[in-house]
Amino acid sequence: MKVIFNRSEIIASASPLLCAVSGKNTLAATEGILIKTAEDGNACTLTSFDLEKGMITEVSAQVEEPGCVVINAQKFIQTMKVMDGEEVELEVDAKFSATISCGNSRHKMGAIDGSNFPQLPNLYKTHGFTIAQGVLRDMLTRASYAMASRDERPALNGCFVWIEETKLTVVSCDSFKLAKIVASAEMENKSEDGGTMNFKFIIPVHTVNELTHLLSDSQDEKVTIYPGRKNIEFQIGDLIMFSRLIDTEYIDYNRIIGQNHRITLTTDRQKLIGALERAALVTEERIAGNLQAHVKLCAEGDLLQITAVSVTGSTFEEVEVAHEGDSIAICFNNRFLIDSLRSCEGDNVKLSLSTPLSSMNIQPGDEENSESLYMLLPVRTKD
Repeated sequence: MKVIFNRSEIIASASPLLCAVSGKNTLAATEGILIKTAEDGNACTLTSFDLEKGMITEVSAQVEEPGCVVINAQKFIQTMKVMDGEEVELEVDAKFSATISCGNSRHKMGAIDGSNFPQLPNLYKTHGFTIAQGVLRDMLTRASYAMASRDERPALNGCFVWIEETKLTVVSCDSFKLAKIVASAEMENKSEDGGTMNFKFIIPVHTVNELTHLLSDSQDEKVTIYPGRKNIEFQIGDLIMFSRLIDTEYIDYNRIIGQNHRITLTTDRQKLIGALERAALVTEERIAGNLQAHVKLCAEGDLLQITAVSVTGSTFEEVEVAHEGDSIAICFNNRFLIDSLRSCEGDNVKLSLSTPLSSMNIQPGDEENSESLYMLLPVRTKD
């Protein structure tokens, strides 16, 4: 195999593939990038796959000898970055010794026969849709804080996505907190049969994290998504990302969300976040290896008192609220509460509670986003 790349182009094309390179798998090929020359001799296909998720892209190249090899991804990209010059030659001999040449520089490394690369999953493009990258990125980012990663229930280790025509629902839950985000979005049906759009799937946590980095904030740039029963494909410009799905039913989240709360507090969202951030100076202080992580909220009249106490200090602050119902004192993990409030949109936020031991619902204060909701369980304390 012998190909010539533009150094800047190969770095830009190969770098995103690192997110699908395995660092823990015993299969050496999953630590590398599969480089395969195109039949027309003007490009190479680059692929990475860690057995859970993968990436595919194409880069222009001058192919002098066709071939298919796997090269360690980290070493390949690092070598490309330090080469002096723009035209880089990659040559792999019959013993799979790879030589990267640029100007007067030569660098050798090992390669693997491309036939040893793990087989990619079957990706079917019969059903799918297109949505603005910014819309999907925003919703996944706002829900990602509530995902579990090692829960015994597989469904919780990711984000649940439900597409109903123009309605997009994203849900995540880790047994302590829950995020349910609902929005209307323009989506183009890409299904071959042209049927109604009704897709439900669960994207694993690691795929969600990498996908949010790849998507842009643009409302004009689109991502095309093809969900299957076990796998899903995302087409982001010239880049294809694919991943396994969590193949199980999601929890009945509407059933576990508290209803008919007796107490509601409405307040300025940013003022409440600011008060909790100041309380974090106490709640997130590590003392003798222990993390004092709870904050106490006491609602009486038109004031919400925010307190936190540790062996080295304490904090107290009051925030004005519109209060309906009884007085209440309740404790929460402060970081979980801050994350929930940050994900909630709008200038004002509505907190709905019933007892010090039951969950609290957090919703935007305006009616426009009334379907979006964040739920948080309280912390049990001795006092």
